[in-house]
Amino acid sequence: DSWAKAGRAEEMEEGHGVTVGKFLSSISFDKPFSFLDIGCGNGWVVRKIAQLPKCKKAVGIDKSKNMIKRAISKQASKKEKYACTDLESWNYAGKFDIIFSMESLYYSVPMEPALNKVFKMLKTSGSFYCGTDFYSDNHLTKRWKKVMKIPMDLRSKTEWKKMFKEVGFKTTTKQVRDTKHRAKWKREFGTLFIIGEKAC
Repeated sequence: DSWAKAGRAEEMEEGHGVTVGKFLSSISFDKPFSFLDIGCGNGWVVRKIAQLPKCKKAVGIDKSKNMIKRAISKQASKKEKYACTDLESWNYAGKFDIIFSMESLYYSVPMEPALNKVFKMLKTSGSFYCGTDFYSDNHLTKRWKKVMKIPMDLRSKTEWKKMFKEVGFKTTTKQVRDTKHRAKWKREFGTLFIIGEKAC
């Protein structure tokens, strides 16, 4: 909640906007789909996705009450739904075609229980798109753990892939850089997206 009060929601939207925008534009949203954003912040990705013609439902969850309040206040479509909850304890009966998470999964320490929950919440042939700037290959972000002073699960790109495969995903990765950003790590390493497909 302190992040929401400090305006971090808008900072995150601005900071991740380029790489997330590039990544989302590479996905083909050509069939009707339902969408979940884990750690949705002020709902900026949910709003973006809800505008797509083939989107039937876009749900955002976040542990912060203030973030969810902001998301609801900015709601632009009836297709948007928001809930204040963490993933592991969320009691939701439905399943999704697409699940997205940007900079949130590694706050579940260890990540495996959360990832197992994601796998169960996906429909068969569904996809999980997980974005992270915090991975050990990106040595310029490793210090975040000390700065933040909260538990964070640091893994390498190889370890992320292994974890996804062990849960049952068919796994690929993609690195998206922001070549014009002033931060060196955004230009050199960028955001690592781990893509998990739930096979038939």
